[in-house]
Amino acid sequence: MTPSPPDFTTLNEAELARLDALLASANEKWPSFYANRQRPCPFFVDAPDENLAGWLDAGRIAPGLAIDLGCGHGRNALHLAGKGFRVRAVDFSESAIGWARERVAASGQRVEIIQASVFEFPFEEGSADLVYDGGCFHHLAPHRRHQYMARVARMLRPGGHFGLVCFAPSGGSGFSDAEVYEKSSLGGGLGYDERRLRELWSPWLEIETIAPMREMPASSQLFGKDFLMTMLARKK
Repeated sequence: MTPSPPDFTTLNEAELARLDALLASANEKWPSFYANRQRPCPFFVDAPDENLAGWLDAGRIAPGLAIDLGCGHGRNALHLAGKGFRVRAVDFSESAIGWARERVAASGQRVEIIQASVFEFPFEEGSADLVYDGGCFHHLAPHRRHQYMARVARMLRPGGHFGLVCFAPSGGSGFSDAEVYEKSSLGGGLGYDERRLRELWSPWLEIETIAPMREMPASSQLFGKDFLMTMLARKK
């Protein structure tokens, strides 16, 4: 019988902080991760996520305020701005934010760039038409997921959408929640299948679509890797 995952929802902030310290090494790489722009990293490209582009082109998400969580060097934020969104792009990494600001300045688009933790930047509750996470969620420790999901739900207006890209099981470390704490590591990121995404997000949002990301050729104007999962959900 598979053991139930640990329940972190009753922990206070001091207890959560102790778990943060246990996994502190998992976040040490991010401040300088984007400093080497020649790094062989699949998402160091200009192209936006294929799922995001598809949702917008199909009219599933109307322009408004978009909050891009874990924006990296800004490829999805710039695409949203080009589609008529007012964009706030947030990332913890100093090197990512520096790159994003350069790209925004060169583009002539208007994007508000914020260097901050996704848990700490201020926002107006119920203001966002879209919250987009193109690769942050799978790097969150299990004990912080509840807080993250609650913040996402609070950001969205009724009828607003949440878009997610995360590792599929084939792309993640394969660690269970319990193993994360046994090993003091996320193993590079956690993988989520459709069942687990529904289990985690259904209490917060109405899920519209969960599907593997489509693999896109190198010549494509869109980014897509088949070891990732995509989800589109809506706040009731």
